[in-house]
Amino acid sequence: MRLKRKILLVVPFLSSLLLVEHYFREQVKELQLSDWFNPRKRPDVITTTEWQAPVIWEGTFNRQVLNSYYQRQNITVGLAVLAVGRFVDEYLELFIQSADKHFMAGYKVIFYVMVDALFQLPAIKLGPLRTFKVLQVDKEYWQYDLNLIRMKNLGDHIVGHIQKEVDFLFSMAVNQVFYSDFGVETLGDSVAQLHAWWYFQNTKNLPYERRPWSAACIPLGLGDFYYNGAIVGGKPQEILSFIDEYLKGFFHDTKKKLNSTFENHINKYFFLNKPSKLLSPEYSWDPKFYLPPQIRYIKVAWLPETD
Repeated sequence: MRLKRKILLVVPFLSSLLLVEHYFREQVKELQLSDWFNPRKRPDVITTTEWQAPVIWEGTFNRQVLNSYYQRQNITVGLAVLAVGRFVDEYLELFIQSADKHFMAGYKVIFYVMVDALFQLPAIKLGPLRTFKVLQVDKEYWQYDLNLIRMKNLGDHIVGHIQKEVDFLFSMAVNQVFYSDFGVETLGDSVAQLHAWWYFQNTKNLPYERRPWSAACIPLGLGDFYYNGAIVGGKPQEILSFIDEYLKGFFHDTKKKLNSTFENHINKYFFLNKPSKLLSPEYSWDPKFYLPPQIRYIKVAWLPETD
C-alpha cells in the first residue's frame, strides 16, 4: 500500500516536469530574426534600420522557415478595407479576388470589408480558409476624408470584436491589386509601408509636416523614412494605438484649422513609435513611376484612378 501511495505521488510530479520541459522547449523554438532574414542578400538597398528593424525586400527572407513557424502557431490574419461610394464598383471585387489568391496563402484570413451600402456588394467567391465579413460604417464623420472614416470605424471594430478574432491585422486602401505573394514575411508587432516615390528621393526633401503647431509635426532635421498610409499592419492592439493617436492628432489640427494629411500623421506616429518591421516599396508600388532596378518583384500595385 505504501509503495502504491509513493507511485501515485510520483506520477503528478513527473507530469509537472514534462509540462515544464515542454514549456521551455517551446520557448527555445521562438523564431529569431537571423533564422529567416538575411540582409546581406540585398546590398543594393537599405535592409535594416538604425533601430535594427528589418526592411523586407524580395530575396532577404526565407519563407520556408517562416511558414514552418507560423503554421505551427495556427494564426489567423485579418485584412480590413474601406469601400464606399464608387470604390465598391470600381475596385472592391478586384481587390478581394487578388487578395484571396495572394494574401497570406495557406493561412486563415478574415476579410473585413467596411461599406456604406450593403446592397452594392459584388458576389465574391472565396477560397478555403477565407472568411468575408461585412461591416457597416458609421456616417458620423462623412464631412471629413475617407482615411478618417477608415480609421475611426476600424478602431471601433477592433475594440468590438476584431482583437478577439485575429492574431495580426492589416488595413489597406482598396484601390490596389495584389500581383504576387504577400506572405508571413510581412507579419510583425508594428508594420509600416515605405512610400514608393519618396524612398528613392533625397531624405532632405521628405514632405513631413513641419509646422510646429501641428500634432503631426516632425521638426526640421529629423525623420527616418517616409511611410505610405495605404498599408499599416501589426498586432490589433498596436494598430489600435496608432488609430487613437491619429484621431487625437486629427482633431487637434482640425480645431487649429490645419489640414495635415493622413500620411503626415502616420509618419509622426512611426517617428515616435518605431515600427518593428518595414515593407519595401515592392509591397505598394505605383506603376506611374519609372521602375528602378531595386524593384524586382511587385507584390501590390496601385490602380489608376478612373474619371
